[in-house]
Amino acid sequence: MKIRTFQPLIPASNELAQRLTCPPYDVVSKCEAANYIAETSDTFMSVIRPDATLNDVSPYDDAVYAASKKALDALRSDSKLVRDSARTLYVYQQTMNEHVQTGLVTLANVRDYDDGVILKHEKTRKDKEDDRTKLTDVLSANTGPVFLTYRDDTLIDDIISKSLAQKPLFDVEGKENVKHTVWRVSEADAEQLVRLFDNNVERAYIADGHHRSASAARVARNRVATAGENCTGDEDFSWFLAVLFPQTQLQILPYNRIITDLNGHTPAELLDKLSAAGEVSKMERPQQMPEQAGTFFVYVGKEWYKLLLRESSSGSTTISDSLDCSLLQNQVLQPILDVQDPRSSKNIEFVGGIRGLRFLEKRADATNGVAFALHAVTVAQLMQVSDMNEIMPPKSTWFEPKLRSGFFIHTF
Repeated sequence: MKIRTFQPLIPASNELAQRLTCPPYDVVSKCEAANYIAETSDTFMSVIRPDATLNDVSPYDDAVYAASKKALDALRSDSKLVRDSARTLYVYQQTMNEHVQTGLVTLANVRDYDDGVILKHEKTRKDKEDDRTKLTDVLSANTGPVFLTYRDDTLIDDIISKSLAQKPLFDVEGKENVKHTVWRVSEADAEQLVRLFDNNVERAYIADGHHRSASAARVARNRVATAGENCTGDEDFSWFLAVLFPQTQLQILPYNRIITDLNGHTPAELLDKLSAAGEVSKMERPQQMPEQAGTFFVYVGKEWYKLLLRESSSGSTTISDSLDCSLLQNQVLQPILDVQDPRSSKNIEFVGGIRGLRFLEKRADATNGVAFALHAVTVAQLMQVSDMNEIMPPKSTWFEPKLRSGFFIHTF
């Protein structure tokens, strides 16, 4: 795959990086985003979620994108975001409890995305893709990185690890108790990494950021269409911000489900229905998510149950249909709880595994609904689905820790 060095906007100091950087736009609610902005006037949240402070305005109104541009322009004019001194690559390490993952911050190529060198595993929603496309176009910038993974390569690992011995460019800790450390890569090592990715990495996989990558590709196509024959395909808008992690370093947590309507069933009736679909047994309050594929923990009526679904009789041989989230949807949520389309159903809530089992209890109790705790999808499964050009069900993977926005802004 193609990568290249770049000269991004970055926070002017480590102190500013601590205040300015923030979680990605799509993991915070409007209320949470508003709290970030209220607490810190120079947070990057004002750029990626300006809708949070605009009451009675559609999140897709032109005023929202104008507010985003105003916020970004202010951070630049106040010298809180400054252009880095040279073109390079960066190493970005995240430490969350005992888990450590170390990635390479770079630019990925839109042509690789269009040609299937960078592979997808999810469908995008049109409204969300339109939103990120318009924001990217108005700002002429990528404000958040696409989270990519690739098969491990020891030569790449060895070069990346050399940067860790240097003084960090940034070293901050987010509210989520995740440590984020950034180093510049030397010019010689950056050149070598560009060559190694070109020669050794045949494919990269989108772990998180399907809407960001799709919007980057759309903006590039639109600008090529406008410029016509003057484009070479190597313009800055044909490259998008990405962080590349080796697959063995990634941590995927379950993406759990809460159904807020039992479809007319009492808890006892629902358990009878589940018993027809699989083996149900009452269990003690679990302390962790299911450890085996095909095992689900069910919370309903203030009690926990273990559900072992029987093998599907659909005859499907796709990898995607064998995933636990597909088995649950096809054997339980759709036929028993009438969740026909999880993308549009108003009765389903998706809860990242980072929130834990106690959160599932609270939400299920509050809605008189039912919670399902799942076993996590593996990175190997994600790659297999992508390699076969299959699509996972919505909300199949929850990666932790999340990449922070505001460390790097690729402008064009």
